[in-house]
Amino acid sequence: MAIQTIQSIRVHEYGGPEQLKLELVPRPTAHEGEVLVRVHAAGVNPADWKVRRGWFKDFLKVQFPYVPGGDLAGVVEEVGPGVTTFQQGQAVFGQSSHGSYTEYTAVSVNTLALKPEKLSFDEAAAIPVGATTAWQGIFDNGSLQPGQRILIQGASGGVGLFAVQFARWKGAHVIATTSTANVDFVRSLGAETVIDYTKNDVEPLVHDVDVAFDTVGVPTLLASLRAVKRGGTLVTIAGQPSVEEAQALGVLVTSFSARVSSELLQTFARLIEEGQVKVVLERTFPLSEAAQAQEQSQSGHGLGRIVLHIAD
Repeated sequence: MAIQTIQSIRVHEYGGPEQLKLELVPRPTAHEGEVLVRVHAAGVNPADWKVRRGWFKDFLKVQFPYVPGGDLAGVVEEVGPGVTTFQQGQAVFGQSSHGSYTEYTAVSVNTLALKPEKLSFDEAAAIPVGATTAWQGIFDNGSLQPGQRILIQGASGGVGLFAVQFARWKGAHVIATTSTANVDFVRSLGAETVIDYTKNDVEPLVHDVDVAFDTVGVPTLLASLRAVKRGGTLVTIAGQPSVEEAQALGVLVTSFSARVSSELLQTFARLIEEGQVKVVLERTFPLSEAAQAQEQSQSGHGLGRIVLHIAD
């Protein structure tokens, strides 16, 4: 019997976008606790190009060649041993530890959920890491409560757009930063106050917020820190401010790595079905243009999520 081959993007060594090679490889199989998914779309996240460039190599060991990506949406092709929660033919979305820039990949049932019916595969693939990072940032780490004030830096990006919507859903007062072109968009997500960072500095305008969620990093961290009231929390996913200044201001600073789970994915699906949360795509690319997709992600100035469209 001939071995079935599929198209996958693979990386053989650290480097630039030219390291993303479209290759034919054997189709994988699902092991215990996994399903094999025919991937219709794969999300492109900043972590994807950072891994490729070797930024995480001191604490994240990769085995070359590897398939980049994690976020995906597709259809269950086969069910592995011991799996009872999913069936062949179901439309799903989630995260694979085996990579998602590929036509087929195995996915643990612990990081998978049924796709919201109202979303396309491209839209569903844009959810897992971005929405999980936003949720765990503002709720699990920031402990955001109804009626509190939150500053979200980088509100039109792939994490920020979910953070604004989740915070508004929770009943918080949302102050958000973005560039001129995206002010109306961020306001449409539910932010009461939108600051155009190209025209105004945050520091003189924002004071005494309960939580600041910084998705940008070094250019904004100090302003984020100083905007938080004493006893409040700064959650950062991009760098660390001065420990001494944080202590002097009485602000708790926390950072974390997002962990996708079936339970959270089901929560996102419910909020989307209820119309509480929407998904915004910046641009889609074919699998063969994975390098261009990662370059778009690396530019850091987009609106919404970037996705590889792999199958109709």
